[in-house]
Amino acid sequence: MRYVVCIPDGAADEPLSELGGRTPLEAAAMPNLARLAAAGEVGRAAVIPAGMPPGSDVGNMAILGYDPARYHTGRAPIEAAAMGIDLQPGQVAYRCNLVTLDDAQSPAIMVDFSAHHIATELSTPIIEAVDAELGGGRDGVRFHPGVMYRHVMVAPAELAKADCVPPHDLTGKPVVLPDGPAAAELRRIMEASKEIVRAKAAELGADATQVWLWGQGTRPMLPSFESRWGLTGRLVTAVDLIRGLGVLSGIDPVEVPGATGYYDTDYEAKRDACLASLADRALFVIHVEASDEAGHNGEADRKVEALENWDRRIIGPLVEALDDLGPWRLFLMPDHATPCALRTHTSEPVPYLIYDPADPGPGGVYTESGVAACPTVPAHELMARFLQRTPAIP
Repeated sequence: MRYVVCIPDGAADEPLSELGGRTPLEAAAMPNLARLAAAGEVGRAAVIPAGMPPGSDVGNMAILGYDPARYHTGRAPIEAAAMGIDLQPGQVAYRCNLVTLDDAQSPAIMVDFSAHHIATELSTPIIEAVDAELGGGRDGVRFHPGVMYRHVMVAPAELAKADCVPPHDLTGKPVVLPDGPAAAELRRIMEASKEIVRAKAAELGADATQVWLWGQGTRPMLPSFESRWGLTGRLVTAVDLIRGLGVLSGIDPVEVPGATGYYDTDYEAKRDACLASLADRALFVIHVEASDEAGHNGEADRKVEALENWDRRIIGPLVEALDDLGPWRLFLMPDHATPCALRTHTSEPVPYLIYDPADPGPGGVYTESGVAACPTVPAHELMARFLQRTPAIP
């Protein structure tokens, strides 16, 4: 049996006037997904446990079958794992965004949480400059370049005690600076980064104004996916967070040329990587970020386009190819909702689909309204249902 997990990041949404009162999932032309839903199991899942932040770290951990309430320690340490950073006892990792603020107002306004999706070749020298001036191991602080706007700061564990607002929750709004016991030092670092970031960004022609620290945590201890389920697998993504979950769970990330984490990502390359991997691994996870980015940008039309790309460029050809490989099952679910009107994540339950061509389900409609009457199930419990087995490690 071959198993494919599809994660259209942030795909769930709310009805939008520009879509005639429909959600992007309702407005998108997705005939292949509709056909699977009509013959599969469609339901409603809580990807974000009560009281936890509605982030991709929490949601994707749940999709992979790990209870976030038990295993989640923070977002940044997951991304650190993807970058090969081996967090030690006594260390905390912070997510370090390059952002664009408008300081002409007081308080400043978060213009863009991604510094207008700064390219990696521009962001890397900026973060290296920040590390040279503010990190480099001094006082136990280091800055590590990542991908595009996503970077990591490693610091002593005493700096973990702070309440930090994700920058994508502040788009177009006044900034909210860190609070709590470690807030003074975090604010100092963020303030000190302004001169360094702006000088280097001006030199490179970039539009970043400072670093933003958030999502802190210590290294999580996940039992391997293989030890829990008796299966090995791989995943494809352009996002360090998802890659880090793969590293920590033993689901090996594969690199795909053209995987950008944005609208222009190579859907076909991700699909083909899945099919190639299934030749010797039973499980493959396909993650596409485009729908989430559209939600953050408030671009309903681009979100519809991303969903239609999923259907036309991944799901349709993938199903056709899987039929030639033998028995298979497919599990599709977003990691959270990212409503275009709010431009950030929410904790609302999302639709899920489990499909097996040899074992038809009751059928349904894969939209938010289509599953509204379904009972809500904890998302982390669905992996057992999908794999049709009990985990060896709870």
